[in-house]
Amino acid sequence: MKHIKIFFSFIFLCLTTIVSAQLTLPASSQEAKVTQRVGITDITIHYNRPYVKGREVWGALVPYGFNDLGFGTSKSAPWRAGADYNTTIEFSHDVKIEGNDVKAGKYALFFAIEESGDVTGILSGNTTSWGSYFYDEKEDVLRFKTTAKDVEDLTELLTYEFNTVDATSTVASLIWEKKEIPFKIEVDVQAIVMEGIANDLRNPKSFQQSTWDQAANYAFRAGDMDKALEWVNASISGQFFSKESFSNLSLKSRILAKQGKTQEATGLLDKAVAMGTASEVYGAGTQLIGTDNDKALSILKNNVKKNKGAWPSNFGLARAYSAKGDYKNAIKSITKSMANAPANFKPRMEANLERLKKGEDINKPAN
Repeated sequence: MKHIKIFFSFIFLCLTTIVSAQLTLPASSQEAKVTQRVGITDITIHYNRPYVKGREVWGALVPYGFNDLGFGTSKSAPWRAGADYNTTIEFSHDVKIEGNDVKAGKYALFFAIEESGDVTGILSGNTTSWGSYFYDEKEDVLRFKTTAKDVEDLTELLTYEFNTVDATSTVASLIWEKKEIPFKIEVDVQAIVMEGIANDLRNPKSFQQSTWDQAANYAFRAGDMDKALEWVNASISGQFFSKESFSNLSLKSRILAKQGKTQEATGLLDKAVAMGTASEVYGAGTQLIGTDNDKALSILKNNVKKNKGAWPSNFGLARAYSAKGDYKNAIKSITKSMANAPANFKPRMEANLERLKKGEDINKPAN
């Protein structure tokens, strides 16, 4: 009987341990995730957030350099850059970190911090270990250099931020206690988008004319005139959905002008404006102001005639006259425009009228 009691006690202990291990309980260092998009690339950092709690952090709680932590297999471990499981950083497309190429994917993030402020950042292919106790240098994907900065305010809870962002890059920063560890991440947005467009033009999205128009417009803005021309031509002819429109003809005209094919570009623009609405022709004509004022004036005069003064044709004509220094006719045109301009545009019209009366070109910033 005694043996039976011991057996059942052992079974109960095992079951209790197993059930306890399966419970979902709050972590002492709470999990967090922060994501920043650069272009169409998502950058995500997942980490656990320890508190300072009055402890000495740098050189103590976080030892300097690489260390034997007294547990696990690593004899030269960096800091886990957070708490508990590996801190991870994930990229949806290829990036550069501090100028170094990194393939799309998910990586563990470690830091080895020196007392001088020099920091070695490490991306590892092992993303599932507990801390850095089992860190293996052979799993390194990248080591990069950065510098820790001293900050005035205390940050109690370890935080990652993307505190600088522009069109093609961001700076990610670990901020804790009174230090900040920043590292720059750069994205070749144009190459990534162009590659994505090329792929989309091979899948069902390509069965719509609007897809080709969008593709051509992006390529034009990106400066790839060859691709822009290829894609706008597909919108214009050769496909089951193709047809001429103000949008694709005017874009092709701009592409050809960039390629130096002026005569062909002018012919296409004339064809486009004959198809355009008052607003579309206003846009086409005003785009020429500053580069071909005579052509702009011709297009915008015809826009007023064709659309019987519909908004914003007279405003465009006022801008064309202003560009040529003909302020008398510009004042006449803008006065007519004010008669049928939307209410929210009236203050702008009035301000432009006052500038014209002073002999100022309304196409230029106000003095």
